[in-house]
Amino acid sequence: MSIAANVAAARERIAAACARVGRRPDEVRIVAASKMQPAAAIAEAIAAGVDAIGENRVQEAAGKRTLVAGGPPWHLIGPLQRNKAKVALELFDVVETVDRAELADRLEALLAPPDRLLPVLIEVNIDAEPQKSGVLPAHADELAIHVVSRCSHLALVGVMAVPPWHPDPERSRPYFAALRELAARIAARTGSAPLELSMGMSEDFEVAVGEGATTVRLGRVLFGERVTGT
Repeated sequence: MSIAANVAAARERIAAACARVGRRPDEVRIVAASKMQPAAAIAEAIAAGVDAIGENRVQEAAGKRTLVAGGPPWHLIGPLQRNKAKVALELFDVVETVDRAELADRLEALLAPPDRLLPVLIEVNIDAEPQKSGVLPAHADELAIHVVSRCSHLALVGVMAVPPWHPDPERSRPYFAALRELAARIAARTGSAPLELSMGMSEDFEVAVGEGATTVRLGRVLFGERVTGT
């Protein structure tokens, strides 16, 4: 199947998942997770109407974005090191992986002189897996308060998480529910509008939609297996 056909099929699956829980399909956006996909494939996904492009690595995105004209926003969906923050701000419109106050402060310092407002999400290590990045759930409120109160050039718009992988997508459901509850608590504590929920990938996005996902990050179901090159 073509990428356009895959995008259409993914939207049909999202619509069906929404119908099962009484949601509208337009409440869910698709971020095309384009890690290790060539620029030509990204251009096809954009032509097919994906809502955003998601890249995991700053360096890889740098080799692609200039090859893809126009299109939707680009999201950083992988970990960000402080020393790559400046380059990241040149490439990405949204950063989904703010996971510590030091990174938030670095982004704030870089954004202040041009007076730019950057939408960000807090990445949560929802199961406290030692090999994963993300703030622990117990400290997510503290980080959110720091972003809202100390970083005037960061707009806290949501939270994101990657549950532990399991072949049964239903095993992700408790983690998605936990992130939804955490987002509601953060919004209440910070006085923010309801936060976006970036959760769900190719293996479990329908379950995520059932638990309230507003953004799903889809790679394999759109592009097929990963390839090398840009």
